[in-house]
Amino acid sequence: MQISVISAKNYLCSMRKVVLKRKISNRVVNGHPWVFANEIDLMDDELQAGDTALVETFDGQFVGYGYVNPLSRIPVRILSRKKGETIDAGFFHKRIEEAWRYRQQLGYIENCRLVFGEADFLPQLIIDKFNDYFVVQTLSFGMDKWKDAIVEALEKIFSPKGIYERNDVPVRELEGLEQKKGFLSKPFQTRIPIVENGLKFLVDVEHGQKTGYFLDQRDNRRAIQHIVKDAEVLGAFCYTGTFEIHAASYGAKHVLGLDISEKAVEQARENAALNNLENVTFQAINAFDALKEWSKEGKKWDVVMLDPPSFTKTRENIQKAISGYKEINLRGMKLVRPGGFLVTSSCTNLVQPDLFYQTIELAAKDARRTLRQVVYQSQSPDHPILRQLENTNYLKFLIVQVL
Repeated sequence: MQISVISAKNYLCSMRKVVLKRKISNRVVNGHPWVFANEIDLMDDELQAGDTALVETFDGQFVGYGYVNPLSRIPVRILSRKKGETIDAGFFHKRIEEAWRYRQQLGYIENCRLVFGEADFLPQLIIDKFNDYFVVQTLSFGMDKWKDAIVEALEKIFSPKGIYERNDVPVRELEGLEQKKGFLSKPFQTRIPIVENGLKFLVDVEHGQKTGYFLDQRDNRRAIQHIVKDAEVLGAFCYTGTFEIHAASYGAKHVLGLDISEKAVEQARENAALNNLENVTFQAINAFDALKEWSKEGKKWDVVMLDPPSFTKTRENIQKAISGYKEINLRGMKLVRPGGFLVTSSCTNLVQPDLFYQTIELAAKDARRTLRQVVYQSQSPDHPILRQLENTNYLKFLIVQVL
């Protein structure tokens, strides 16, 4: 819908405005930071991508301050709901300090997601902390405009050894931004050693997926400790082997990890060697095909772990994603010995917890297996959830006994 122009004479203050429509839901007023184009009645025609605007209701009530991008599917993202607050470099410094204080309170200090976008009230900003190194993603035009201020804040708060940019993601192109990656500090060795749950891993912040490591599964990896002891374990979609290495260190008889990426498998083997583990092996193989073939062959394991990538980013493909989750879990269940365990995850935020669990139950019905829930968890709390923001509640992690 065409966004109308608001006349300068109607300004309530010197800041340019965005005025919401009368007949819209109270979603934005009640706290959601995204303002869609069809929710906007009037927008100042002088506002440019990355500018900050005052957001008001149709009757002049203050909503907040947000950065704008008239060309985006989401033209406004709210940064502050505090009237009179200035959006400047100091604002970003304060927000990052607040995010760090929250992690410190929870004990997520050495390695953590320092800023989780909207859940930390910094829409479309991701910052991961690996020891004294930081990886930054600015995924919208408005946030990218403040990248220098964000880097300056990190330098002042942490005195880091290095900062790296992983903006090589397609979503930036929807904002009119180029994909790019590189150093935001002096160059450093981009393969960073970290310790998680007492185990050693290498994080490749330059070439690894996303920011180089999936911090959101940290607590979930610890949850498999007791079920894998003395067990034969299969891990599909293992990436760099974090779940499999945890299983091996927790006393599994043997662990086999599968991933289609030869490079990921090479790093998984390197991670296993870092921990002096000889009871884990990895194969570069298509896990989808292996699950299907081996279930037909009647192969069995005591524990099967499934950690697939997201199956969809759009609502149009959600049914296809559900079918995919059902298929791999059906195959996984068939590979579990009676009384063994299935460990399964989904990081597709469009598949919310109830729908995920329904999909698992449908798979169990088709596999003619009975499930007994052992553990259900979400992402680690350094990836906080705001209940009114569906996309912050994205990770589903489930352990079931398969009877």
